[in-house]
Amino acid sequence: MAVRTQARHVADTVLSQVADAISSLDKPEDRFYALLPIYKQLVGMGFLKGLVPNEYGGAYFDNLTFALAAEELARVDVNVPSALLGTGLGLNPIINFGTEEQKQRWLPLFCGDEPRLAAIAYTEVTGGANYDSPDPTVGIQTFAVRDGDEWVINGAKHYTTNASGWDGLGADLISVVCRTDPALPPAESLAVIVVERGTPGVSITGMIDTMGHRATNSPRVEFSDVRVPVGNLIGHPGDGLDIVATAFSWTCSSIGAACVGRMRAAFDYAYQFTTTDHRSGPVPVIDYQNAGYMLADIKTRIEAVRYFAWKAADHFDRTGGKDRELANGVKIFASETAVQTVYDAMRLVGVDAYTNLTPIASIMEDVLCFPVYDGGNMGVRRRNLHKLLKDPSFDPLAAAENRLTTGADAPDR
Repeated sequence: MAVRTQARHVADTVLSQVADAISSLDKPEDRFYALLPIYKQLVGMGFLKGLVPNEYGGAYFDNLTFALAAEELARVDVNVPSALLGTGLGLNPIINFGTEEQKQRWLPLFCGDEPRLAAIAYTEVTGGANYDSPDPTVGIQTFAVRDGDEWVINGAKHYTTNASGWDGLGADLISVVCRTDPALPPAESLAVIVVERGTPGVSITGMIDTMGHRATNSPRVEFSDVRVPVGNLIGHPGDGLDIVATAFSWTCSSIGAACVGRMRAAFDYAYQFTTTDHRSGPVPVIDYQNAGYMLADIKTRIEAVRYFAWKAADHFDRTGGKDRELANGVKIFASETAVQTVYDAMRLVGVDAYTNLTPIASIMEDVLCFPVYDGGNMGVRRRNLHKLLKDPSFDPLAAAENRLTTGADAPDR
């Protein structure tokens, strides 16, 4: 619990600076760049090293530990934790599927005092939900063609969190989801190739401005004849399906925990409001039965999502990320519950909650993102669960008992 306590302190003393730092900035990239001094402080406290296994110089947080920290951090700010999460996504293919040489080459870079960023370039500009379509004419349209000892990458991505880096010149590394042959389906051609900062042909051509997550980096990235060594390929062509699924399963519990953090922020304000404000009436709002019952429902939902996130994180750790039922389930349940919960907090507070007089409106803007990003609940997450349910080997009790659906032991980590 030491990490959780530290994260709570960091949230209150450091992340509490974010709102003022970005409030006067109109451009999304400027809001992101304003996070740099705050991100540096978290790097100095070991949160970046927490993404890297110990044997490569890190101080690795398992999935449960990262989820515990995510709740506390997101309670105050969702933007800096998103930069950490995006970096974890970019490193995840290397950590779980890289060769020893690749791990030694890239992972120690993220264990020093530099505020480094990594990214995963996954979402095509036409959408990412059908990245695994067996029809080779659709899905991922970013391609890598081998030319001697190099891969040559062409394509465009967006919503590539962190990809601009802190100066618009690119993240320290970008794990690019691409295909190695336009004639072959993803099972034979989907790949992840690492592109390092400074590689010619990588351009940040735009920045998406989002309603919530106001300082989270969402650039459009274009790859034009980007040449990297063949040794930058993670695994083999076709491994990209498992690499991507594992990376986005890793994020689910932390997103669930972040939803808890944002719900807590809404509850804390609504609870304080109902116990102190009379709304020109004779008694505090909480004395009215409907208000008290709604608070009870909100608090119960928060507890339910928290324990689901912990369970899913523990299950990820115990199965090495190989069983993905709870990961997809908690992403759906936590994000959609968060929207309903913050809405109920808004109803309790009343019309002021729809203004800048309270924090509720900005919290709502943040939680509205959770169901549609990081694998949208409709286009990706429910489809993933549907696929699991259709598998003849599906075991309804496997997740409850922290074992793989096949009954195999969890792999060593």
